[in-house]
Amino acid sequence: MKNESGAKLVLVPTPIGNLEDITLRAIRVLKECDFILCEDTRQSRKLLAHLSIEKQLTSYHQNNEHNVLPGIIQKILAGQTVALITDAGTPGISDPGFLLVRECIKSGIEVECLPGATAMIPALVASGLPCERFVFEGFLPHKKGRETRLKAIAAEERTIILYESPHRILKTLEQLAQFCGEDRTCSVSRELTKIYEETVRGTLKEVHEYFLKKEVRGEFVVVVGGIG
Repeated sequence: MKNESGAKLVLVPTPIGNLEDITLRAIRVLKECDFILCEDTRQSRKLLAHLSIEKQLTSYHQNNEHNVLPGIIQKILAGQTVALITDAGTPGISDPGFLLVRECIKSGIEVECLPGATAMIPALVASGLPCERFVFEGFLPHKKGRETRLKAIAAEERTIILYESPHRILKTLEQLAQFCGEDRTCSVSRELTKIYEETVRGTLKEVHEYFLKKEVRGEFVVVVGGIG
């Protein structure tokens, strides 16, 4: 089935910190779409105000996406073009987006994803670790399945990229050192594109000890070298 209205879903990456990191194309799409889906309307209004854009915002996040999904599909099929944004970065990458994209494809709706901001690529390139082959693991499970994932990471030959919160970064670095070995090379970036952006490189033991001595703030990207 193909949607005859010509309307579509557009995934629009938004800045991960520095508000200058948005493309001209993204701004145009946000101005021209019929309405915008966003994680947090308060956060998104700040960005739109900075861009001088006034647009209807509809809340779309992990706690309500199953419930609002049918209504969104109906609006697109009725001829409304929808833009999906998250609080920061590219929708669908450790953020809501996958379910909506899948349902749009099933319903014959065109899906367009714009290139743009994401935290993992700058962290990977700046790490000094091999970039030609890598695997993105997102956030590790908090409990169930965590040890299994850590064992898989320890045996991975490719460079590994993880996201982590300030509340769990020390535990994650400690466990990575335990499973991968203290001497495994890593790079940890935090607050990317922001005023206090920082990248720390070294062994898992060295980087863990570095952050033990600091007040841990910001969102983290952990890049770990593969085995061998």
